[in-house]
Amino acid sequence: MNLDFLTGITQTEFLGITLANWCLAACAIALSFTIARAGIGFVLKNLRVRASRPEAHISHIAIEVLSSTSNALLLLGAVLIGIGILDLPERWSARVSSLWFVVVALQVGLWANRAIALAVLRYFKRHSQSQVYTGSALGTLSLWGAKVLLWAVVVLAMLSNLGVNITAFVASLGVGGIAIALAVQNILGDVFASLSIAVDKPFEVGDFIVVGSLAGTVEHVGLKTTRIRSLGGEQIVMANAEMIGSTIQNYKRLQERRIVFKFRLTYNCSPEQVKAVPQQVERIIRGQKLARFDRSHFLAFGENALEFETVYIVLDPSYNVYMDVQQAINLQMMEAFADMGVEFAFPSRTVYVASLPPSVDTRPGSEETAARGTVPQTMQ
Repeated sequence: MNLDFLTGITQTEFLGITLANWCLAACAIALSFTIARAGIGFVLKNLRVRASRPEAHISHIAIEVLSSTSNALLLLGAVLIGIGILDLPERWSARVSSLWFVVVALQVGLWANRAIALAVLRYFKRHSQSQVYTGSALGTLSLWGAKVLLWAVVVLAMLSNLGVNITAFVASLGVGGIAIALAVQNILGDVFASLSIAVDKPFEVGDFIVVGSLAGTVEHVGLKTTRIRSLGGEQIVMANAEMIGSTIQNYKRLQERRIVFKFRLTYNCSPEQVKAVPQQVERIIRGQKLARFDRSHFLAFGENALEFETVYIVLDPSYNVYMDVQQAINLQMMEAFADMGVEFAFPSRTVYVASLPPSVDTRPGSEETAARGTVPQTMQ
């Protein structure tokens, strides 16, 4: 019976090939896949041992690359090995050879894809200004462009191996690319604007910026839009092209704040008091640890008050610190001016009527002068 069984296997044919050869091919497929999988596992085990040592960056990259090996492609390769054992017609042998190239090209493409991603990630992580890498637009664009170029080469190589005329194919892709570019020119404008942001770096993730009437902290810089978290808490999404076309104020890079503020005193001040006011302001500002005095002057004779202008530098970029310093200066100015007997002016206007004799108004902040002219003024 065993002889009959062996005879049946060796003589029975399926698709022109005996069952014995089919069984031999199946065994070769299983053995090839097992050996390939075991070999990759052995290499990964050794690499993990080396990766435990300090400064073993190459071993870490090799582990990540080999981990991206596709079991489906390994199985397909094992099937091609098994098919190679069979006595196939010549036309099928040529197709199997082409499939071999496709399998190898796809697997190499997967390894290269993973290696490129790791290389780009490592490069931008090393050159990132912050300690935590958040992923910049330049890194995203670089990774995307490298992957597109890689898979374009892989696909064209496979098509060429399969007998496709890639010259005409590339030409048609060029014409189609122009048509697509015209159709999505707004999107491409935002993409190139993101590249400009990545290269020129007018702002980065984490910076507090003001764009027109909008202000907030940059959360994400994408290929098309930039997301900003406003002071009110809502998220603002702006097109990159619109961001580049606007004036951007980056307060994260502010090192010092130059503050200019004005105040007004009544005309009741004497010349000696006017001379003493800038000196008092200078003394108050110099008494602040986080402020550097620049100047303080009697600026001008206003319509209904004496105007003073003061400039100082806040040594901390924080807005809260600036407000604390300004508040302390304001309170001390109120105390000092009260001791000097000078008063802050408030908006006022004196109306003179030509038909009435001139009068004296003793209210604070009012003007004492004789009526001149005959044209009455109206209260605004």
